[in-house]
Amino acid sequence: MNMHAPRPIPHYREIAQECSLFGTAHAQGLPLLLKGPTGCGKTRFVEHMAARLDRPLYTVACHDDLSAADLIGRYLLKGGDTHWVDGPLTRAVREGGICYLDEVVEARKDVIVVLHPLTDNRRTLMIDRTGEELMAPPGFMLVASYNPGYQNVLKRLKPSTRQRFLSASFDFPDPQSECAIVAQESGLDVSKVQPLVRLAGHIRALSGMDLEEGVSTRLLIYTASLIHRGMPIEPALEAGIIEPLTDEEDIKQALRDLIATIYG
Repeated sequence: MNMHAPRPIPHYREIAQECSLFGTAHAQGLPLLLKGPTGCGKTRFVEHMAARLDRPLYTVACHDDLSAADLIGRYLLKGGDTHWVDGPLTRAVREGGICYLDEVVEARKDVIVVLHPLTDNRRTLMIDRTGEELMAPPGFMLVASYNPGYQNVLKRLKPSTRQRFLSASFDFPDPQSECAIVAQESGLDVSKVQPLVRLAGHIRALSGMDLEEGVSTRLLIYTASLIHRGMPIEPALEAGIIEPLTDEEDIKQALRDLIATIYG
């Protein structure tokens, strides 16, 4: 008898049938690629679905120095002996879990090569150092994400890799949905969340302001949490929106001027 306590499911508000897509992809053993701006809910979505499907989740934040060995595993010295230690990808394959590669375009090319046999009908992981070839069980799923706005010539997924994945585009929610999400996550009353979301919409619509990206839903939740805990609106907006978005004093002032038009 399985006596483990029910796993809490992180809150996530479905926008465009992405939960259905994820569930079907998982059932069919198909990999999934999530595209969208920073802080729009991609990671929370994966956490939500892993809990909902009751699968182990291994999240890897990809970066320039991430190697195939970091994902697969390596021999480590312990007490004078060498022991093999599985990496997160190998653990996910062995356990039939979900491996989530966040910002996969940041990883080195040897990482992408390792993923290819897991993203076609082979569904295998070759561990050269041990000579093992692991066959992924039915519960295993590979999920990756990236921000198309940060792609450049040197960091871009090749078509041969992209076409190995199902794909879904994410964006910031519509204002009504975003208000509900921010209120749910922060505890702040919806009436006080609405001007925050309105401000975010204006910032995202700005052009020629030299902002790499608009304010994320994540930052709205952080800011709303500060306000909910009693911080005055002005310093909360400074710490939660203005300072995270830019270091340029003229842009900061422009944001403050915009805030003044929203809050009066």
